[in-house]
Formats: sequence, structure tokens, C-alpha cells
Amino acid sequence: MTSVEQRQSAGPRGSRSLLSIDELGTDGVFRILDLADHMVEVNRRPNPKVPALRGKTVCNVFFEDSTRTRLSFETAAKRLSADTMTFSVAQSSLNKGESLRDTIETIAAMGVDAFVIRHGSSGAPWMVDKWTQASVINAGDGWHAHPTQALLDAYTVRTTLNRTGGLEGLRIAIVGDVKHSRVARSTSAVFRLLGADVTLVAPRTLLPPVVDEPTSENLDALIDDVDVLYLLRMQSERMNEALVPSLREYTTRFGLTPQRAGRLKQNALVMHPGPMNRGVEIAVDPAELPGAVITQQVSNGIAVRMAVLFELLGSGHGSADTLEGSSE
Repeated sequence: MTSVEQRQSAGPRGSRSLLSIDELGTDGVFRILDLADHMVEVNRRPNPKVPALRGKTVCNVFFEDSTRTRLSFETAAKRLSADTMTFSVAQSSLNKGESLRDTIETIAAMGVDAFVIRHGSSGAPWMVDKWTQASVINAGDGWHAHPTQALLDAYTVRTTLNRTGGLEGLRIAIVGDVKHSRVARSTSAVFRLLGADVTLVAPRTLLPPVVDEPTSENLDALIDDVDVLYLLRMQSERMNEALVPSLREYTTRFGLTPQRAGRLKQNALVMHPGPMNRGVEIAVDPAELPGAVITQQVSNGIAVRMAVLFELLGSGHGSADTLEGSSE
């Protein structure tokens, strides 16, 4: 039984949600990745749409700006034939003093089956999960977690390197502003669950006080041997103080410069969750890097989020059999 199924059977409400990679567990991660293979096949069809979630309603509630994640979830829901609602914070009663709880309960009363939540406060999706019978998907909460980004990253590595199982033996360096990055926390967690060796590379000021992985302040000592170089942007919107002397010095020590790009192994992958700060963490054109899979990450995000929605809301309890021959 997967962690998601255990949560469903154990909880008094019967809610099925995806809040973090740790709650999903290793079996749950493999299940989502395997489902994503079927969703990729759906997306390759002339009409990439199946009626798997017809009659279901998915509401995107984003309290922070987003391009990739929000559009990816909207596309994923529509390709599964779900109805979608997008909650505009700027035009909502929150600006009149309505609480988050009252807002969620009001939307839920309209017949929502799943909330996709992005919020600047860590833990917000867990609170929403207590207030509604609907499924809740964490699309990023503060510095804390971003599980669907982690899943699409794992799927991208697994498929690009033709892995059918885990990621055992791979050496992965996650480089940049780890301290403020929910992506770093979730993606490193999923890579570890799948057996990869992960090292966090950053100046000491951009590392959290406690980490589960080895750390390094010397990218040049690692770059020749990594199988995956995962770059993070500087999240200046989450910083209250200057944590590096200058962006130029940061690029010199931790950026992917042409010289470092030339030292990468022939089959090494270069990844980035977006948006990129060109000239800072990446000082080369990704289109000129044979191992860059940044656009594949975006494409795979649709398939992975289709898999997540199908796992949580599908009447077949996530069975891919219901997708066969169901093209509209």
C-alpha cells in the first residue's frame, strides 16, 4: 500500500492530498512516475485529451506569482477533462478582510474536488487540508516544499538517462540559493529517496542551518564528476539582507560559466526549475548545452501533474487501465 493510499484509509475524512515528498514516500513516488509514462503517451496523441476526470473540478489558488506551475496544472487538468477554476487573489474578498479559511470554505462549497495551493507561508497547504474535504496539492509553500516540481525533476532525470527504476549511483549537485528554495528541499528529498548521491553547493550564507545532504562551497571541486548539475536562482524576493558580496562574485564562484560548462561530463544533465537569472547562476546559453533539459522539465511537468491529479481524483484509484483507448 502506498503512502497516499495509507493516508486515505487512515484519515477520518478520506481526503487524498499531496503535501510533501516525505508524505508520498518511495512507493508513492514510483507510482506517480510510472503513471507519468502513460500521461506522456496521452500527450503525444493527435488529440491529447482523455475523459478520466470528467465531472471533477480543480481550483488553482495562487497567492504568489507563477507561470510554469500554474499553467502546467491548468493544462494537466484540462487534458484529463476536469473543469478548472482560477482564484484571483487581487480581485477577491481577501482584500476586504476575509480570512483564508473562509475563502477556502466558500470555494469548496461550490463543488471543488481539488485545490492546487501556492502560498508564501510555509505550512499553508496543511492548514487548507484541515479545512476542506477536497484534495489539496501543494504547489509551493514559502521556503518549505514543492513536491510536484521534485517529481517532474525526478521524472526528467529518469527518462533522459533511460532509467527504469531508481537513480542509484548518480551524483547530483544542487547549486545556489538553497536556504530560500522549496525546490531544493523537495527535489533533494526525492533524489535521495530514489538512491542518488546529492551534494548541496552554495556559500555558507545561502545554506539552511540544518541539512540532510553533504554540502560544499567549492563547485569547481565537484563539477567534473557530477551526472546532474541542478542550478537554482537567487531568490532576492525572500531575502531581508545581502547574503553575497555581489552577483558578479556569486557567478564567479557558483555560476555555470563557459569554462565550467566545458568541464562537464559528456552526458551530464543541466537542470533549472525556472525562472532563470541569465548571467547570474547561468552565464551560458542553455540552448548550446547538449545536456540541458530545462525545456524538457517544463514539458514533463504537464505529464507529472496529470499523473498527480489522476492519482488523487481518478475513479480507478490511479489505475492507468482507465486511460487506455479513452481518447476523445
